Amino acid sequence: MTNKKIFIACDTSSVKKVKKIIKETNTKEIKIGYKFGLEFFNSKNGRSFISKIKNKIVFVDLKIHDIPNTCISTIKSIRDLKINYLTIHISSGLKALKSSKKISGKIKLIGVTTLTSLDNKNLKQIGYNKNLKKLVIHQAKLAAKANLDGLVCSAHEVKYIKKIFKKEIITPGIRFDSNINDQKRVMTPIQAFKNGSDWLVVGRAITKGDIKKNLKKLINNIN
Repeated sequence: MTNKKIFIACDTSSVKKVKKIIKETNTKEIKIGYKFGLEFFNSKNGRSFISKIKNKIVFVDLKIHDIPNTCISTIKSIRDLKINYLTIHISSGLKALKSSKKISGKIKLIGVTTLTSLDNKNLKQIGYNKNLKKLVIHQAKLAAKANLDGLVCSAHEVKYIKKIFKKEIITPGIRFDSNINDQKRVMTPIQAFKNGSDWLVVGRAITKGDIKKNLKKLINNIN
């Protein structure tokens, strides 16, 4: 199971809750990392806590989306955290992506394609002419051109993305059952791995309720 890797989404503003998540997901059965989004990073003690994490794979999901100079400045401002993964929106543009990759150092810069909360109807509402598949393929080509270290995309897109982008693919929108919450393009863990995802991002399915029991369920599900 070493080739199956999970990022646990620590979607909370509570350091106490995150400490519990990390403690109760300590396992040698599967490779685990921890994803921190804007909620935790911007909370009162979030940044400080992340800076003190040791011997864990840390994924900071800031989804940087700005002009090239601001993207560069943002990455420079968090170098002290010694994180492993950081996200940037591919829609920031090729110049921003290339410039950010150039100064990212040991941080793996991960391009965000199209959020899994969006579908074709939503894309049309915000002015995109391409359908989801064509848009994500186009975004993957930009990520490859910018030499990014990985991509975030729905498990539904992984099969054809892997033909274009040969590095790590991280997949959110993972669900054990039919409860999709605020996501649109979802898939079960075993389906996502079969499609070729390298990392799955799993949040509430593990962190809500009995964490140890939920993690065991996940491990059994993908074994």
